[in-house]
Amino acid sequence: MAKCGGLLLMIMLVLSLAVLTLGGHTSNDFSEFYFIQQWLPSYCNQKGTSCCYPPTEVHVTDFTIAGLWPCQNDGSALENCPGATFDETVIKPIEDMLQKEWPSFTCPQIGKKFWQHEWNKHGTCATSVLDEMAYFHVTLNLNNKINIIQDLAKAGIQPNNQNYSLESINAAISQATGFHPTVFCNHDAQGNNQIWQVVHCVDKTGTNFINCSNNPKGLGNCDSTIIFPSA
Repeated sequence: MAKCGGLLLMIMLVLSLAVLTLGGHTSNDFSEFYFIQQWLPSYCNQKGTSCCYPPTEVHVTDFTIAGLWPCQNDGSALENCPGATFDETVIKPIEDMLQKEWPSFTCPQIGKKFWQHEWNKHGTCATSVLDEMAYFHVTLNLNNKINIIQDLAKAGIQPNNQNYSLESINAAISQATGFHPTVFCNHDAQGNNQIWQVVHCVDKTGTNFINCSNNPKGLGNCDSTIIFPSA
């Protein structure tokens, strides 16, 4: 009976490891981060989109944080890794900064629901490097290093519902930061292609900007000329 019990325990252990392997990537299985900033007006003006005003007053004057996603060498982001789920008490000390720099107008992902989504979906895949507080803290620091509105304004590109070439937008950001961005677009309610998100790559520490190993996958493409919608 003892031998049968030991065999059963071994089988259960093997099955458990198999489930963990099939269930997703480990938190070590990534090469760099995608740091994603978004222009919220381009989200809210899509057809059928419902936006809610945040509980604390937020004026859209710059691109805000959309997320920090660990990614693999082939350009794909890691998602839903096993690990600790979101704990709001951990980030209480920086909630005011998150409300300002990482807001959401998406119903119902206002405030903590958005942060919860990003941590549970992406942050859990980077726990070998960053715990929950560090994940949000380094993302805020990255956001303070790049001011896209200011960088575009220097090149005469402003949120005024006008068309701009994608090449000029890429050049303006690259000249200001020293790194090549990836610009992604969506469509407004009239079907116009518009700037929505700007992605930069960051090293595995979450500290230093780098040029991406591969183009990010899974986001929409831009036309050669795109609209920059007003706030």
